[in-house]
Amino acid sequence: MNKNFFFKGLHYFVIINLIVEICYCAYVVFFVLKADPNASGPLWDAAATADFELIVKRRLYAIECWIGIVGLMIYLALTEFKSMFRNN
Repeated sequence: MNKNFFFKGLHYFVIINLIVEICYCAYVVFFVLKADPNASGPLWDAAATADFELIVKRRLYAIECWIGIVGLMIYLALTEFKSMFRNN
């Protein structure tokens, strides 16, 4: 029973860790790294006049976010959804 509890806890830790990473990266991209101090969200037209470093930082965080999303999707596909389809 302890072994099953450990792996279930590890399973939820991985899922929660990936969700926190996705939320953190989205927060940084849309609310922290901004061209105008008074604005938040997507850059829209401000992207044309934003600093190169700002664009690179936002894209790196966006890539990290996508890696987290894909990692979560693959992990859930291998653990949760595979077992759901195997039982039917």
